[in-house]
Amino acid sequence: MLTVEKISFEAFVEEASACDVAMPIEQTKVWTDYQQTIDGRRPWGVLAVLDGDAPVAMLSLIEYRTHGYRYLRSMHGPVWTVLPNPALERSVVGSLASFVRHEDPGIVFLRLDTWSSAGALPVLSTVPYDWTVVIDVTGGDEAILSRMKRRGRRDVRKALRECPASVADETGPAMSDFSEYYDVMLETGERDGFKPAPLKDYLDMIEALGPEHCRVFAARIDGRVVAWSIVTVNDTCAVRYYAAMRDSAMRLHVTDRLLYAECCMLGGQGVTDYDLMGIGSDFAPSLKGLNEFKTKFTEETTPVAPARDVPVRKSMYRALVVAKHVRNIWRSIVSSLQHREH
Repeated sequence: MLTVEKISFEAFVEEASACDVAMPIEQTKVWTDYQQTIDGRRPWGVLAVLDGDAPVAMLSLIEYRTHGYRYLRSMHGPVWTVLPNPALERSVVGSLASFVRHEDPGIVFLRLDTWSSAGALPVLSTVPYDWTVVIDVTGGDEAILSRMKRRGRRDVRKALRECPASVADETGPAMSDFSEYYDVMLETGERDGFKPAPLKDYLDMIEALGPEHCRVFAARIDGRVVAWSIVTVNDTCAVRYYAAMRDSAMRLHVTDRLLYAECCMLGGQGVTDYDLMGIGSDFAPSLKGLNEFKTKFTEETTPVAPARDVPVRKSMYRALVVAKHVRNIWRSIVSSLQHREH
């Protein structure tokens, strides 16, 4: 029978190290400290799911307060010390839900990343993904290039020949003044149809994680920032969290030059794996537009456990599902009416 107990981050790190398990940055204390800087979020605790005395899974949970209710999120959690199968996952998920229900009855649901749908439901919000691209950045610049697909090597070489941009690690300047970089994100959001977070959110992330865990890389043409990315780093793993590019740079191969430079610089800093953070699939069809660019940098794609919701207060969760359905119907009606007017 599985049991659940609260543990310290120190115990989490020690057990993960003993089992030779890589900890995603979202499961670390530095990430929890960063989450505390965001309104409506706070650390809830670190849990271990035990089979006897041995942990089979561990996770850090962040409490989210939104729209009058609370839920717990564990990004890239649970972290498994054993290879999970659907039966074990169902048991772990059920044990976690029971523990949280007893400890904090006000929590409506858990949002966990699970390999199977056992005991879990599609998320109420956000766009989860079940495949990503992880670039091997070991062995030096030529080795990185050699492991790309042929079209990836072709595009990078073309960018190295023709792109007028210079690329550098600009973590320091970005921490001093993020406004120039944010202006590029505003342009990107307008082009791609999304509303960027406030400037302060990006700056808070860079400052809270610090240069050891967060880097800003930028491409400049004639001294002006035309593209950039925010990359998280934990141990030997890096993740491309945010990226932005000016319209004027779209035909200049800037993104290829920037990403390749990031791979080379990160590899030189001891990183081995660079995660481009999600591509489309049948599970996440809305992300398929990302595939053409991201998949050319490796020969293989990598499966990941997608986010799913685990109801704790089931009646309340059902009410949220109904409310979301009603909102979607209403938006569809409004959109249809606006379309007719035009």
